[in-house]
Amino acid sequence: MSLPVSPSIFTVSRLNQTVRQLLEMEMGQIWLSAEISNFSQPSSGHWYFTLKDDRAQVRCAMFRNTNRRTTFRPQNGQQVLVRASITLYEPRGDYQLIAESMQPAGDGLLQQQFDQLKQRLSAEGLFDQQFKQPLPSPAKRVGVITSASGAALHDVLQVLQRRDPSLPIIIYPTSVQGAEAPLQIVRAIETANRRDECDVLIVGRGGGSLEDLWSFNDERVARAIFASRIPIVSAVGHETDVTIADFVADLRAPTPSAAAELVSRNQLELLRQLQSQQQRMEMAMDYYLAQRQQQFTRINHRLQQQHPHLRLARQQTLLFKLQRRLEDGMQNQLRLSSRRSERAQQRLAQMQPQARIHRYQQRVQQQEYRLQQALERQLNAWRQRFGVACSQLEAVSPLATLARGYSVTQTPRGELLKTTKQAQVGELLKTRLQDGWVESEVKTITLAKKPRKKRAAE
Repeated sequence: MSLPVSPSIFTVSRLNQTVRQLLEMEMGQIWLSAEISNFSQPSSGHWYFTLKDDRAQVRCAMFRNTNRRTTFRPQNGQQVLVRASITLYEPRGDYQLIAESMQPAGDGLLQQQFDQLKQRLSAEGLFDQQFKQPLPSPAKRVGVITSASGAALHDVLQVLQRRDPSLPIIIYPTSVQGAEAPLQIVRAIETANRRDECDVLIVGRGGGSLEDLWSFNDERVARAIFASRIPIVSAVGHETDVTIADFVADLRAPTPSAAAELVSRNQLELLRQLQSQQQRMEMAMDYYLAQRQQQFTRINHRLQQQHPHLRLARQQTLLFKLQRRLEDGMQNQLRLSSRRSERAQQRLAQMQPQARIHRYQQRVQQQEYRLQQALERQLNAWRQRFGVACSQLEAVSPLATLARGYSVTQTPRGELLKTTKQAQVGELLKTRLQDGWVESEVKTITLAKKPRKKRAAE
């Protein structure tokens, strides 16, 4: 018997392998809506079941590491939406499905719509980071778009009242669930932008099922959020809930309460910052005074080591200048501190922390009084030390000796005339008196007679 002419001859195993490869490469992953039957779960933890409709059925497997992510336990007769890959079990030649995910049929269709809309809007660039607007810091007025009777509004108001009670809030009540909810949310966003009453918006609601949150997966809501000139924080459901609005919004908050935390300023933190600034100011003042004290000490030391009146006068002038600069610097520091205190008082007055402001005002006044007293004591001490130094210099000055009637005579060569041997007849001598100079000519030189010593008695 002769073999038929054929380009290739398959074995059964090769045939099954080729069919499996064709199915996996050509079909890829598919979505399948069907009814479960023959469901079983052996000790391995894998799921084996049949998917069927009224005219056909197909075997399906869902392995343990995959079915762990399923949020429900399938039941026979249940309608489900399955995402699966087509393959062929080569030993028996049976084709089957390997399930990657499974959802109840209702949720599954919504999830499919969610994925399709997410992919389309992402391709258009609505999720791009370059379009995200920064939140104002701090926010001057907050708008809230949510149900007027929902728990989300209560949570937001409670957090804002606790963190920043002076922050104005504008509520744009709207339905957040039902067929009319998407259009109402869109109109609320447009109204907030048209009125331009706030500088940040919180758009959200409390938790719920996928159907409950579906208004925030509406394309109209997503495009309204993207077109908003006011930065929007999405706060839909709980932390595990994800909606299209979260991807389009400028910032996503896991809950409405977290959104209120993000847009508000902590009043206690502000008070801590003011205390820190006051401490830094006090340290700067202490450092400034220490530097000026060291500078004055150096100048005073140099002044004591230099005797001539001209240098003394220059040092005195420099000392006066430094004193003036010190006084001006202290006044400037006090004025700057006063202005900072006034600004802090104005900011705190808006938040009405009157008791703490009063205490800090008293502390600032006490510090200012102590600083002024310390400065006056230091300046008086410097003046007293300067007067003592001047008196000491005057006491040892050569001019004081001349004032008592003495004089100093110099030869034409500039030497001090101490003996008659240094003088010559006809030379001009210069004599320094208390009030000026006298020039005289040497006429005669007479030596003083030495007193004779008496001879000792023999």
